Amino acid sequence: MEVTPKPEQDKRRQLRQSMTLIKCPHCGNDTDFVEVADDVILTTHYHQNRDGSFTQESDESQIMGEIKLYCGECNADLSRFHARFLEMLF
Repeated sequence: MEVTPKPEQDKRRQLRQSMTLIKCPHCGNDTDFVEVADDVILTTHYHQNRDGSFTQESDESQIMGEIKLYCGECNADLSRFHARFLEMLF
């Protein structure tokens, strides 16, 4: 026997799901975002091989400036959602 959710339960589930998604208030995009960091020092370590070519061994970055989050569709500034974005990086 299949149990159908009550309308109240379905509304609560949809509300919980919508609260977890970051959604651009300008265009509605909820899938594509761009993070931009100012004043970044990027250090890359290389090893030179016997044939003269180079192989990247590691890289490090140090962000000295501000970090912003933008909508990947309309480029709206979504930096107010950046903390939530960081919480959801896996």
